[in-house]
Amino acid sequence: MSCLETGRNLAKDSKGVIWMRLKDVKRDFVRNWSVYLLSLPVLAYFIIFNYIPMAGIILAFEKFTPKAGVFLSEWVGLKNFINFFGSYYFVRLLKNTFLLSFFDMLFNFPAPIILALLLNEVGNKYFKKVVQTISYMPYFISMVVMAGIVLDFVATDGVITNALSALGIVEKKNLLSVSKYFRAIYVGTGMWQFVGYGSIIFLAALSGVDPELYEAAKIDGAGRWKQTIHVTLPGIAPTIIVMLILRVGQLMTVGFDKILLLYNPLIFETADVIATFTYRKGIQEADYGYATAVGLFNSVVNFTLLSITNALSRRFSETSLY
Repeated sequence: MSCLETGRNLAKDSKGVIWMRLKDVKRDFVRNWSVYLLSLPVLAYFIIFNYIPMAGIILAFEKFTPKAGVFLSEWVGLKNFINFFGSYYFVRLLKNTFLLSFFDMLFNFPAPIILALLLNEVGNKYFKKVVQTISYMPYFISMVVMAGIVLDFVATDGVITNALSALGIVEKKNLLSVSKYFRAIYVGTGMWQFVGYGSIIFLAALSGVDPELYEAAKIDGAGRWKQTIHVTLPGIAPTIIVMLILRVGQLMTVGFDKILLLYNPLIFETADVIATFTYRKGIQEADYGYATAVGLFNSVVNFTLLSITNALSRRFSETSLY
């Protein structure tokens, strides 16, 4: 058989496979049309708010002016990126963003897991529900309200300031006017606000652990601590790994709205991050191309971290995102 005939046969086979797949898709759509109908709002949301705006990435390579528009503005190539990498703020922004996110992950990623494990050991269901409800409540407080509470608590005569100054830990002054305290305030308030809500997914994972494994561990003489180490944690390990991969993928992303509401020029040294810098450049100074370049750089770094973490997880464990 000649190479030409072989190619024709392969093409016919490929067309046949594609036709069969299309028939399967059509058959599945007819059978489950209601499910596809329910998915339309979700698809519309992602198309409108996630995919269409991606066309704006082109601004990162332009000196954008509203008069010329997105496609007629002056093309400057990588100039915006070069200006950012060579600016005075680059190292400070990179350092602040990384450290804030790293400390937040270091303390606030395991906190919901620990809370879920503790709640899982509570026998009194009424006490358990009360603790869960109290821990969930801060999550539903508006970020603006939360920032107002924090500003009052760490003011010169605030509750937290008075308590810490009485213990000799800090001076009696507004803690948000001292740059070295900002990271602790950011991480601590993040734990208070998100630890309860974050524990929900781990409590759900704990409910899926086979009770027979605990019975077998008891027969082998394992106490509650050893059951947690050898049964509970391995049982929820896939969930922990997936959540960790997602968290590492956001390592260069911090709570922009929270920082914007809490920071001030006195603490820019530790509080100014890439997101707030992008806000100032894009909204306040109207340098849209420069701001887009900074945001694109941040997104590329996050995507790279996500891909590396996922690859490592897939290599050393059986769990990965893709």
